Amino acid sequence: MAEEKTLLKNISKKVDEISFNMEKSKFADYVNYLENPKKLLWTNFLAGVSRGFGIAVGVTILGAIVMYLLEMIVGWNLPVIGKFISEIVRIVEEDLNRR
Repeated sequence: MAEEKTLLKNISKKVDEISFNMEKSKFADYVNYLENPKKLLWTNFLAGVSRGFGIAVGVTILGAIVMYLLEMIVGWNLPVIGKFISEIVRIVEEDLNRR
């Protein structure tokens, strides 16, 4: 009988601990979020738009840095590399002017 009470007390303690941890992690809010398809779609849409915008800005900045570095290398007048890079820069500038 005493062992059963101790066992029940331990189980009750563990259930309370699990309940507290689930409440702390907002598990119920997460389940409600998953059960609401409109909210889920809207959140994923916004996440996709922001990722796409971040990628576009990042590629633009990185491309500008690469172009700047390539133009600097061309200015150093390295025989083989300079000619190759100047051709790349010319092609890119022509493409940008066409747009």
